[in-house]
Amino acid sequence: MAAELTAHQLIEKHRPTLDQALEAVRTRAYWSPHPEHPKAYGENGSLDAAAGKAAFDALLGTRLDLDQPGTDDWVGGEVSPYGIELGVTYPHADLDVLLPAMRAGQRAWRDAGPEVRAVVCLEILKRISDRTHEFAHAVMHTSGQAFMMAFQAGGPHAQDRGLEAVAYAYAEQVRTPAAAEWTKPQGKRDPLALTKTFTPVPRGTGLVIGCNTFPTWNGYPGLFASLATGNAVLVKPHPRAVLPLALTVQVARDVLAGAGFDPNLVALATERPGEGIAKTLATRPEIKIIDYTGSTSFGDWLEVNARQAQVYTEKAGVNTVIVHSTDDYQGMLSNLAFSLSLYSGQMCTTPQNLLVPRDGITTDQGPKTFDEVTADLARAVDGLLGDDARANALLGAIVNPDVKARLEAAAGLGEVALPSREIANPEFPDAVVRTPVIVKLDGAKPDDEAAYMSECFGPVSFAVAVDSVTDAVELLRRTVREKGAMTVGAYTTDAGTEAAIQEVCFEEAAQLSLNLTGGVYVNQTAAFSDFHGSGGNPAANAALCDSAFVANRFRVVEVRREA
Repeated sequence: MAAELTAHQLIEKHRPTLDQALEAVRTRAYWSPHPEHPKAYGENGSLDAAAGKAAFDALLGTRLDLDQPGTDDWVGGEVSPYGIELGVTYPHADLDVLLPAMRAGQRAWRDAGPEVRAVVCLEILKRISDRTHEFAHAVMHTSGQAFMMAFQAGGPHAQDRGLEAVAYAYAEQVRTPAAAEWTKPQGKRDPLALTKTFTPVPRGTGLVIGCNTFPTWNGYPGLFASLATGNAVLVKPHPRAVLPLALTVQVARDVLAGAGFDPNLVALATERPGEGIAKTLATRPEIKIIDYTGSTSFGDWLEVNARQAQVYTEKAGVNTVIVHSTDDYQGMLSNLAFSLSLYSGQMCTTPQNLLVPRDGITTDQGPKTFDEVTADLARAVDGLLGDDARANALLGAIVNPDVKARLEAAAGLGEVALPSREIANPEFPDAVVRTPVIVKLDGAKPDDEAAYMSECFGPVSFAVAVDSVTDAVELLRRTVREKGAMTVGAYTTDAGTEAAIQEVCFEEAAQLSLNLTGGVYVNQTAAFSDFHGSGGNPAANAALCDSAFVANRFRVVEVRREA
């Protein structure tokens, strides 16, 4: 159990960070309190690399007892995409016992107010940050991310997204004053006078349904948005990626108890093999908020069937890049090659369709035909991943057999411009590591359309020949409208083309990156500045993070009294 901290001590400790987060959200400038470099850890109570690895190793083969009510079994079975069995077991809950227990502490949590809730959340994030090295190994060995990506995306970047959600939640709750004196003149008569109070009240218990690929990055926004707005939160991890979120729940329960609140405000729900408790949980009357990241089919099911809950989904889309012209051809190729390769394309933001006019593009190196652009991009990916050690550090491991099957099937969809190859990982011989495949398709052929208009999650990209940039813009519009997109990219030196692409993104609510040739990539977003998704197209009904993501997790209840 962690040392107890009073509300006053927590406010004194974390209020400056909360204020900085509020300012960062306002200005959209770069800011982060969580260091990205592994060497920044090891002082002031944080674990260094060796201690973090040792802490992770000590978890293997153990029972992670969270001291939750209603535990009726112990479940586990996670196998790392790198080939090792984690052997960790977790509490399985009797929901009829656990859910009422979670609600018991909500009154005191509500009455604590927005500021205390916010700083308790910041203390949870601080203690997670101190264990970033440990969490990085947990993310790596459940998601298949390479270590550095697991460290950064699963650590500081995830923590940033959680803090961002807390900042938005706090701002929305204090937008309405806690009290007001209301006086209405009545001419010669005495004025009408009322004293009014306004209290943010939680909707109820929130449910976070975790994903396999980014358990913390995608899990923290909903978890902390609901907790900061006064709700209890039940975390249901993906069966292949339990450990990072189980550790998160453990830290949250520890901090809540130390701050004088009921630790059952945050709890874990795991499942036996094949049990599939997500649908059961999602339709329980106690569940009032749901945060989900994953497949379109289940996201659609939640939006239709979880009628008692406010549902926030990040599903899937067909991310598109239009290549029209560039004044930095090599920079464009390098940037795209990295975007296609990072984490084996297993990101909801990775480009899938590259739309290139069949007559070619203009560049600073002269005209380039469709075939030349495709071949040059293939060479850029090959060059980036030619060294196996570098390739392993970028690609990570294939997260599950479904991704591997899609990759293998993609080669039969068209002419292969870049075949995928297998890469050995000396440290983890059982890891499944594959380079991306690039397949050439024709935008005018119906059979090809069936391929590029379907999401193919993983290291698969389609170079699609189109008749003109006008056709590319219209295909972009149709793709976003029908299939959704988390990201859109474009390369053009023509102001009119840029304006046309931008207009499509405005009308279809898609986030756009233009002419990226340096160290920022279309599939990366920065907390406090970039919006992840828009909530305005079929890929997601919510954005990480904006006011809409937090404001409907609570309601304001007014009490009026005669003055």
